[in-house]
Amino acid sequence: FQLSQSPMSSPAPVRYFSESEVSQHRSPSSCWVLLANRVYDVTGFLRRHPGGEALILSRAGTDVSRQMEGPPHRHSENARRWMEQYYIGELRKDPGDTQATETVRERRQGSHQTPEEETGASRCSSVNTETDLVDWRKPLLWQVGHLGEKYDDWVHQPVDRPIRLFYSDVIEACSKTSWYMVPIVWLPVVAYLSWYCFSSLARGDTRLFASFTTDYSIPIHKYTFPFMFLLGMFLWSLVEYLIHRFLFHMKPPASNYYLITFHFLLHGQHHKSPYDGSRLVFPPIPASIVIVAFYGLIRLLLPEALGVSIFVGGLCGYVVYDMIHYYLHYGSPSKGSYMYGLKAYHVKHHFEHQRSGFGITTRFWDHPFHTLIPEETFEKGH
Repeated sequence: FQLSQSPMSSPAPVRYFSESEVSQHRSPSSCWVLLANRVYDVTGFLRRHPGGEALILSRAGTDVSRQMEGPPHRHSENARRWMEQYYIGELRKDPGDTQATETVRERRQGSHQTPEEETGASRCSSVNTETDLVDWRKPLLWQVGHLGEKYDDWVHQPVDRPIRLFYSDVIEACSKTSWYMVPIVWLPVVAYLSWYCFSSLARGDTRLFASFTTDYSIPIHKYTFPFMFLLGMFLWSLVEYLIHRFLFHMKPPASNYYLITFHFLLHGQHHKSPYDGSRLVFPPIPASIVIVAFYGLIRLLLPEALGVSIFVGGLCGYVVYDMIHYYLHYGSPSKGSYMYGLKAYHVKHHFEHQRSGFGITTRFWDHPFHTLIPEETFEKGH
């Protein structure tokens, strides 16, 4: 099997815009910015920007080169590569503007591209910096395993486009879900199990260590349910961290086609296309398999009512986790809020620090496990 490469079509003619034309696009419905002499339409990125859409709008129609370089924050190579997807043309300059010409020349020398290659690369919807390692017209799941040693770099170079995993339309549909399906499916389960646990504890026959001895067993009162529920949510935050770090971010061996395919199915596809809204939460069908497994495990370890009380708290924690994860990608939290900091933190994980910053709902577990993203790289949210 060989990876398909789509032929490079001849680049379309370069569009040129005057400074006055660019400066007119300063609204949420049409927002353009400049990088030196290159013009970008970033309208579709406004709500996704970790620093908030107001930050981009305040600089719309102007050159953002200084902000990209920092301080306070120098944007990563992945962020710069991402921006190329919004390239629409060049700034029209006077023939005598030697400074602008020199800026373009220096940039092209640094990228080792001809003007024609640079224009074609920036306009290519699949981002030509990937050198077409996969055929985007076909399902990716069966291709990525052949990337071998190139897979890890490729999967951490995000693109702004939807991903198809399977040939079968039915299976493909099952691999996607809208965010609202998570609370619709699981919150009724949380409500029912909460009522069941409280009712069971209210009978007064639930005792800890009763399976070992009746002399020293501890009765579990019904009013302990809220504490067991919160304990379950807390334990879920640890499970969330461990799964994200050690399973989702495992580094599959370059020679193992199946492990690479498995990793891409689990989490790699999310890092490749982090704004594919249909793949930001766990689909209910595969989620149910994992949830039932956790339920069976906790029933083996603890008395029924006590174990299920902790389990239902963990299940609620999962729902909160999926909702927060979706919001971190598509929400626009107010600057200075807790969610604002989490959004900036999570975007840094996607674009620059893929081997750290594994906390989603909280950074708490990144501290004891020493995977915290350094504060100075995201605190400003730029």
